[in-house]
Amino acid sequence: MQKKDSLYRMIITAVLLALGLVLPFLTGQLQSFGQLLSPLHIPALICGLTCGWGWGAALGAILPVLRMVLFGMPAAPVAYPMVFELCAYGLLTGLLYPWLRRALCGKLGASRLIVMLSALGIAMVAGRIVGGVAKALLLAGGIIPGVPLTMEVFITSYFVDTAVGAVVHLIVVPAIVLALEKAHLSPNA
Repeated sequence: MQKKDSLYRMIITAVLLALGLVLPFLTGQLQSFGQLLSPLHIPALICGLTCGWGWGAALGAILPVLRMVLFGMPAAPVAYPMVFELCAYGLLTGLLYPWLRRALCGKLGASRLIVMLSALGIAMVAGRIVGGVAKALLLAGGIIPGVPLTMEVFITSYFVDTAVGAVVHLIVVPAIVLALEKAHLSPNA
């Protein structure tokens, strides 16, 4: 049974990887629209919630680099910090969702939607902080070009400018994951 479960998680992750490679083409014609919606974040969040922390972290780390190598977008200065951000998304949603489900659904009777939104919210804030710290370190080390990241620029670029995308993620991701769970297609169901 364990081999089937691992294979199933690998297949789901591969489908989400393919989705992550294709999804930005829907918003690619309008770069500001793509940055607003952050389409690469969706597969990493779904993968963490459905396949667990290991698969979610791996997908989050691989997706921006693979997309950069294959299509040249996101460009290196954006892709490198995004690796850390998306890896944190997959890792944290994969760790938090089952833990919060046991803690909140079992003891407090909270709905899966509330639990999932809690896991997503925490992971999205923490992932943005990880991405910002990674960007600051990469800038300071001269690995990516640019001026040092100030707190104002960090808050604006990682929280204010991405607020609409975060709201979209908080609507779309739970809808997809709950549908997968209801159809018994999520390994974590």
